[in-house]
Amino acid sequence: MDIKHITVNGLDLAYVEQGEGPLALLLHGFPETPDMFRHLMPELVNAGYRVVAPYMRGFAPSQVPPDGSMLMKDLIADANALHEALGGDGDAVIVGHDWGGFTTWGAAALAPERWSKVIVADVPPVRFYERRAAVPEQIHKNSHFYFFQMSVADQLVPVNDFAYLDWLWEHWSGNVPGFDSAQDRQAGKDALREPANLRAGLGLYRQNFPAAEFGTPAWDMGRLLAELPTQPTLYLHGGEDPVVDEEILADIVAALPEGSDGALLPGVGHFPMVEAPQEVNRRILAFLAK
Repeated sequence: MDIKHITVNGLDLAYVEQGEGPLALLLHGFPETPDMFRHLMPELVNAGYRVVAPYMRGFAPSQVPPDGSMLMKDLIADANALHEALGGDGDAVIVGHDWGGFTTWGAAALAPERWSKVIVADVPPVRFYERRAAVPEQIHKNSHFYFFQMSVADQLVPVNDFAYLDWLWEHWSGNVPGFDSAQDRQAGKDALREPANLRAGLGLYRQNFPAAEFGTPAWDMGRLLAELPTQPTLYLHGGEDPVVDEEILADIVAALPEGSDGALLPGVGHFPMVEAPQEVNRRILAFLAK
């Protein structure tokens, strides 16, 4: 797909686009790119959507913010500004995974008039993170949160062609037979290969999870994402990603508005869009068709 460019919030953001119809904005996470949605995009096009998947600010070929800001408030502002700049209307839908998922929770809650339906994968609303925060397995699964706070990460992450990012994919993936993450790993590395891009990517963690405030009442991201969407929402989560279990999933769906739904995908890890694309696409299309 050809890469296009658009200016929002003073930044040049790259994006890929397919189809015509109501806007479907797809937001990726770390260490990912819009390629994460390569299986979903044609299905949404066939369902009648104009599908746009931007490269997150700081991820090449999008611009690195001149002030280095990768704060959640800026990511949310980018999503809602893209809706405006791309001519979205009230029929638009928003889909997010990982950091794109955090952004989706915030963008949908802040501007409900822009997004008719909301889909998030593998990052529950922040209020549900504390349920397993003290579980050792969960602490270990999130070890990158703590490693990335150290300045030495800028030197260690790129070693041996970003071998740490290869390890993260292995660490977060599930037990899907035949799943190969090579294409996604390469795309993520290329988006973060330049030092400025890597600093921006690591800045997501350093700026939004500051060591002194993360998890306390002073935590800005926690306050910003405290409200849930008022639109029908679909929440998908890989069963091998331990931050959510069946009990927590049921409570998430119960906290969401009428018309919402959720699913825990057996054997799938943190990357359901590429680990189990047929199942994910089926669930998303059924939800949008309601």
